[in-house]
Amino acid sequence: MRKLFAEFFGTFWLVFGGCGSAIFAAGIPELGIGFVGVSLAFGLTVLTMAYAVGHISGGHFNPAVTIGLWAGGRFAPKDILPYVLSQCLGAIAAAGVLYFIWTGKAENVIDLAQAGAFATNGYGDLSPQGYSIESAFFAEFILTMFFLIIILGATDTFANGKFAGIAIGLGLTLIHLISIPITNTSVNPARSLSQAVITLGEPLSQLWLFWLAPIGGAAFGGLIYRSLLQKKGE
Repeated sequence: MRKLFAEFFGTFWLVFGGCGSAIFAAGIPELGIGFVGVSLAFGLTVLTMAYAVGHISGGHFNPAVTIGLWAGGRFAPKDILPYVLSQCLGAIAAAGVLYFIWTGKAENVIDLAQAGAFATNGYGDLSPQGYSIESAFFAEFILTMFFLIIILGATDTFANGKFAGIAIGLGLTLIHLISIPITNTSVNPARSLSQAVITLGEPLSQLWLFWLAPIGGAAFGGLIYRSLLQKKGE
C-alpha cells in the first residue's frame, strides 16, 4: 500500500504542479510563465517527487512509464493494474482540486472550443497549433519512447543513480518544450484522463490517442533499451 500511496501522491503533484502552472500562470499578461515555464513546471514535479517518494514506489507517476518499465524487464506484470489505478486516481483528484480553485474566480469559464482548455490535450482543432491526428500520434509515440529510454538508462545498474531524478525531470522538460504546440503534451495517460474528465466534451472523445500513443511508445522504448542498449548479464 505504501507504493500505491506514493504513486497516488506523486501523480497528484505532477498534475497539480504541471497542469496548474498551465491553467493559472502561463497566460498572465507580461508576467505569465508561458510554454517554457509550464515545461519546467512539469519537469520539476517529476524531479521533486522522484527524490521524495521514488525510493518507495520507483517513481512512475504515469501509466505509460509503468508499462514501459514492464516491457523493459524492470516491473512485475501483477503490479501494473494497481499502479495504473493509483496514478489515475491521483491525477483525477488533482484535477478536481484545480477545478475547485479555478471556480473561485467568478469570470473563469472553461471554453471547450479553445485548444488546451483547462490544460487538456488534443489534436486537430484542439491542438494548440492545429496539428493533425497523425502528427499528434507520432509526436506522443516518439517522445514517450525516448522518455522511457531516458528513464531506463538513468536508473540502470551501471548509471549514477543519484542523478537519475535530474535526468528524468529535465527529459520531461525537454519533451514539453518540443510538444506543447503539437498536443499540449501528454506522454502520460493519467494526466490526459484527469483534465478530460473535468472538462468532458470533445477532449474526452480524443482521449484514446493519449492512451494509445504514449503506452505504445513506452512499450517500444522499453523493448529497445532491453534488447539493444542494456548491458548483457544485468
